[in-house]
Amino acid sequence: MTQTTDAAATGAAALQDSVPGRRRRRIHRAWFVAAVTFVTIIGAAAFRSLPGLLIDPLHEEFHWSRGTIGLAVSVNLALYGLTAPFAAALMDRFGIRRVVAAALIVIAVGSGATVWMTTAWQLLLCWGLLVGLGSGSMALAFAATVTNRWFTERRGLVTGILTAASASGQLIFLPVLSWIVEEHDWRPAAVTVALAALAVVPFVWLLLRDHPADVGLKPYGATEFVEKPPPVPGAARRTVKVLFSAARIGPFWLLAGTFAICGASTNGLIQTHFVPASHDHGMPITAAASLLAVIGVFDVIGTIASGWFTDRFDPRRLLAVYYALRGISLLFLPLLLAPSVHPPMIFFIIFYGLDWVATVPPTIALCREHYGDDSAIVFGWVLASHQVGAALVAFLGGVARDTFGSYDVMWYASGALCAAAALMALVIRRRPVAVLA
Repeated sequence: MTQTTDAAATGAAALQDSVPGRRRRRIHRAWFVAAVTFVTIIGAAAFRSLPGLLIDPLHEEFHWSRGTIGLAVSVNLALYGLTAPFAAALMDRFGIRRVVAAALIVIAVGSGATVWMTTAWQLLLCWGLLVGLGSGSMALAFAATVTNRWFTERRGLVTGILTAASASGQLIFLPVLSWIVEEHDWRPAAVTVALAALAVVPFVWLLLRDHPADVGLKPYGATEFVEKPPPVPGAARRTVKVLFSAARIGPFWLLAGTFAICGASTNGLIQTHFVPASHDHGMPITAAASLLAVIGVFDVIGTIASGWFTDRFDPRRLLAVYYALRGISLLFLPLLLAPSVHPPMIFFIIFYGLDWVATVPPTIALCREHYGDDSAIVFGWVLASHQVGAALVAFLGGVARDTFGSYDVMWYASGALCAAAALMALVIRRRPVAVLA
């Protein structure tokens, strides 16, 4: 059936080229591929919504320390990043569909298996290892690969849209999962995550295509037909080789450093610890989770707008502005936490949401500018630094709460790191390198 569908699509494309004026009116298939990718990332985003909701229930049921639970979350976040560059290379070897479908199945197995766990090492195995590996293959390197293959124009905008998909998934799942955790325990929430991942697999397998050449089309905005490259053997070897080549060029370390701080101040800090920190101040879990969902609403707006800006302005200056504003907002957060939701907190949530993943489009643009055809893999390594930063802060946040009885020191430290990231972004030189040696 897949071959028949592809043949029909190829024939339609040829007919479209033969009729003057029709091609301009028809929506390019790249946008449909982007839409499938968007839905896929939304479906997989359920697992990103759950860790912050599990800290208090697991602490109460199993009497595990928050540091222990934070360690499992940190393993998940670290593997999410470290798997990404290898996943990008595997997509070049085996195709996008196979890698993404397998990743979704691994996520479902890992999340579903947590309902039978009784010890902390099982949490590390299921949520830390399995979900971490699966989610790493669904990381932003997936969005970068799709964008690089299917688009030559509007790349910044498409990158922003696909990045926003994760926030959209958070918007959809966070209120639902928080209600399930509060009303029916955490286990049904874990099963919901598993089912959501499985539900997306048919869409990926039936509708996603690896390359425009599979359906006889040019990439969107291209003037010439681009042949599908042959499978690239030695995915692991190539991934490591690209890392060493990229590491010889100065911008890599600045991009990795700024993105590590990005991960520390978003996934590691706010996404993991905002709900328990708010609960410490008397706010109901559902209310705190709803605030995170509101971040998801404005994350979509901010990320798409950032993609539009990236097509028009210097991405270094955009990054500097984003990090500076984020750092300032974190310094005020300890003053805003209260038992109820009040206008200053809503302003913080809106502001932080607009800035949440706005850093991704300019970071990908700088990777593309400096590293050319290897940019997706290089961005995978930069994303690895993002998740290592997130993992470190997810663990340290739990330790800080156990040690000091509050998260205040983490808010202030993260604000200072964001100020450093703003300065690092301005130091990046714009020196394009076509192909890595």
